[in-house]
Amino acid sequence: MKTNDIRELERMAARCRQNVLRMVRANGSGHLGPAYSCIDIVTALYFHGMNVDPENPKKEDRDIFVLSAGHKGMAQYAVLAEAGFFDKSLLDTFGHFKSPLPGHPDMHKLPGIEASTGSLGHGMNIACGIALGKRQDGLGSRVFVIVGDGELAEGSNWEAAAIAAHYRLDNLVLFLDHNGLQISGKTKDVMSFEPIAKHFEGFGWAAREIDGNNMAEIVAAIDSVPFEKGKPSLIVANTIKGKGFSRAENQVGYHYWNPSAEEMALAEKELEDLLMGMRK
Repeated sequence: MKTNDIRELERMAARCRQNVLRMVRANGSGHLGPAYSCIDIVTALYFHGMNVDPENPKKEDRDIFVLSAGHKGMAQYAVLAEAGFFDKSLLDTFGHFKSPLPGHPDMHKLPGIEASTGSLGHGMNIACGIALGKRQDGLGSRVFVIVGDGELAEGSNWEAAAIAAHYRLDNLVLFLDHNGLQISGKTKDVMSFEPIAKHFEGFGWAAREIDGNNMAEIVAAIDSVPFEKGKPSLIVANTIKGKGFSRAENQVGYHYWNPSAEEMALAEKELEDLLMGMRK
């Protein structure tokens, strides 16, 4: 399951994007833009960085992933399915009544989901508590959390930033999915928190900035944490919303996507062509 091969991780990310399209097709709609924005990061975590086992998803010394921005849930479902946490046929039930794959992750319905999220601003607080508990267990487990840049307007995130620094949670790693867009427009216009890294450093975090759709940079960042002993790590991942479908890239209108048959066919073909090129 684990690999250090950047090219193979890129292929896995493309296959995971195909899984996202499969869910959108099954449900008729979904949060394509946010899922595509962060899916390279989620792929790298599960297939390279994290100590997890699909055969034993509750093993005591596992690393933990919390998707605070729960509307990006298709990204996590896509990767969990690709990693073998559940049968891919479940992807065809996404969003359906009583499906274990609801629009936002539910920890009581699916193996590999560590926190029920969706109400923005809660994931980092949950991750802080888990990180503190894991440190007390002494098992060396790490906690990774993805927060969206639009989500930073929730004040609870800044409470968590203070808590993580105060308790010196260097087993906590925050990926800030910085695509610059949220449902109501550009984040800089709705509520700007730039420069984000400087704000977190002011709380006592160690921070780096990367291209969050560049697999080599993502892997290098994961392999470097904690950036400083005794400090939580922030990775500001500059991403492109909708990355992987040309029509959707940097387009706020694709935050939630109701595709026509023509658009779905085009999105599927772009990924097929990408994977074909990767095989050469």
